[in-house]
Amino acid sequence: MRKKLLSFVLASVMLFNLTACGLGNETENNQTADNAQNNNQTDDNQNENSNNSKDSDTITVWAWDESFNIPAANAAAEVYKKDNPDVNVNVVTMAQDDIVAKLNTALSSGTYDGLPNIALIEDYRIQGYLNAYPDEFADLSSVISAGDFAAYKTGVNQINGKIYGVPFDSGVAALFYRKDIIEEAGYKEKDMQDLTWDKYIEIGKTVKEKCGVDWLTLDPSDLGQLRMMMQSAGAWYTDEDGNVNIKDNEALACAIGVYKKLMDSGFVKQVSDWDQFVGAFNNGDVATVFTGCWIAPSIRNAQDQSGKWAVASFPKMSEIKDSVNASSIGGAGWYVLKNVGHEKTAVDFLGKTFGSNADLMYKLGDEISLIPTLNAASDYSKNDEYFGGQDVVSDLIDWTAKVPTVNYGQNTYAIEDIMTEALQEILNGADIKETLAAYQGTIEAAVAQ
Repeated sequence: MRKKLLSFVLASVMLFNLTACGLGNETENNQTADNAQNNNQTDDNQNENSNNSKDSDTITVWAWDESFNIPAANAAAEVYKKDNPDVNVNVVTMAQDDIVAKLNTALSSGTYDGLPNIALIEDYRIQGYLNAYPDEFADLSSVISAGDFAAYKTGVNQINGKIYGVPFDSGVAALFYRKDIIEEAGYKEKDMQDLTWDKYIEIGKTVKEKCGVDWLTLDPSDLGQLRMMMQSAGAWYTDEDGNVNIKDNEALACAIGVYKKLMDSGFVKQVSDWDQFVGAFNNGDVATVFTGCWIAPSIRNAQDQSGKWAVASFPKMSEIKDSVNASSIGGAGWYVLKNVGHEKTAVDFLGKTFGSNADLMYKLGDEISLIPTLNAASDYSKNDEYFGGQDVVSDLIDWTAKVPTVNYGQNTYAIEDIMTEALQEILNGADIKETLAAYQGTIEAAVAQ
């Protein structure tokens, strides 16, 4: 079974196109470990391929994204070194898919040479690791507790009541919109608050008619939008026990229905990659963006639009009684590989930095636009002139606390490989419920291999 699960995890190495700060932009971050090491601020002389057990003064951290996760790890290293001057923290940049592949290969064979002491792992993937390799990750319950963080973040990194990861960034979703364009169409900021999808579509049609501007972008090959809609209703492709739940999944069916309404509306600008996605709102081709909070720095790249944007909560599905105006996409956590060596030091490092240090969270909020999930830093506040002086950070933190907790299961990306086909059939006219019923068995068979 372990070999079957390994093969399945390896087969499902796929990154969705909207690359979050929690997910990393693989185009930008496909750096070699050696180049990343040259940029390391804490220990330029460490060989990243060495087994850490051979050096009692060094712990190694693997992460991706040199504009977000890497500076965060280096900032944490500086904080820790103040009280632990004899410990070097070697931060190594590695593309997320490379981390996944290397961890799978090494852990399945039980060979730890070259592995890090700490690895950043995406929230959507961690249940697969914890179930496939239950004896490879350190229990962090001695340094953090679930109540220290936003509930939806700790809901994914626990097994049998033990917590194995320190939650990091919030992937809280939001609706970013152009104030000047909606005002031209006759709406005000109050009209954009706590929307349902039906109201969102209604406003979008008016904006298209009166302003001639598309309302949003969609990429039919990327199911991130469905994920956000489902999580707003506390649902996923799997049920609470991790079993495939496609056929009778009311939230999934409703989300696909909303998606089809959007595609049929006449106000969607279709895109097929990250550059087209970002270019659409930077160039003023669309009036709204609904995705994770990590998109804010990309929106700010268009300096000529400063003061024209605002942020509202994520729309909810009015047909689903449990749907709320809050969701998430992306995000990751820090995990200790306990059999690599220096488990106590690695655990202590996480406990005293990402696990408890509110000042570090404030610093990262200022420097890399981190939206913290650490409750001790939930009072972080910052007016943003680009967004018209709105205290966007406080709003995002507030919505983070409301994100429903779901079980992402072990097979999110593998399920989406197949669900992409189902979505295309529905967009081409197939019945939603009949299609989902037909794909239930196909997906069950795929994840059982």
